[in-house]
Amino acid sequence: MITGVALPALNPGADPVSAAEGVSVTTAASVETQSYSSTDEIRAEIAPRGNFSATTPQEIEETRSKAVAAAISAGMPLASAVDIPIADEVVMPMAAGTYSFTDSFGASRPGRSHLGQDFAAPVGTPIRAAMDGCVSRSTESYQGYGVTIQIESVLDGRSVSTVYSHMVNGSRAVEVGDCVKAGDYLADVGSTGYVFGSCLHFEVHVDSTPIDPMPWLSANVK
Repeated sequence: MITGVALPALNPGADPVSAAEGVSVTTAASVETQSYSSTDEIRAEIAPRGNFSATTPQEIEETRSKAVAAAISAGMPLASAVDIPIADEVVMPMAAGTYSFTDSFGASRPGRSHLGQDFAAPVGTPIRAAMDGCVSRSTESYQGYGVTIQIESVLDGRSVSTVYSHMVNGSRAVEVGDCVKAGDYLADVGSTGYVFGSCLHFEVHVDSTPIDPMPWLSANVK
């Protein structure tokens, strides 16, 4: 029987930003990435989209990459540089039969509670995007969370940020600014960061507020 208990010993939630303010946030995941350095909070902000003057596919991609790099380095939300897609479906972050549930949302942690749901699975089990979105975090070293990817999406008119952690070093298939479809491969289950056993630590933040992923998945996965 595979077991996995995530123990990220940090307070993820400095000051997340959202498109629709009015939600009080006490926790959200913090991170220092390798690919950029801006602020330390998990952000799920929907902001005005960037405008590109390039015309050829190569020019468009080059301009887009520069816009993403400039926005992130200036501490701006990803949505200020790229279109955040509107998701029309939600899938489980791992295929049926490849995992078992371990620590759930709200489990006790030193000084705080667990902010996600753990999916215990063997090292190397594929992890996939829960919905269409664009990558705002992609790092090999995320403090207690280990190898982590964060994806920004819009679902039912609300900003949704999904976080995938404890993955295998070197398995990340996406970088900041990349946009993915629901079900796209992201990385492999690992045991990086503060964790006993191998598992995917999966978080969902709606309008910057961390919520229990299980009721959200039950309500949205068709």
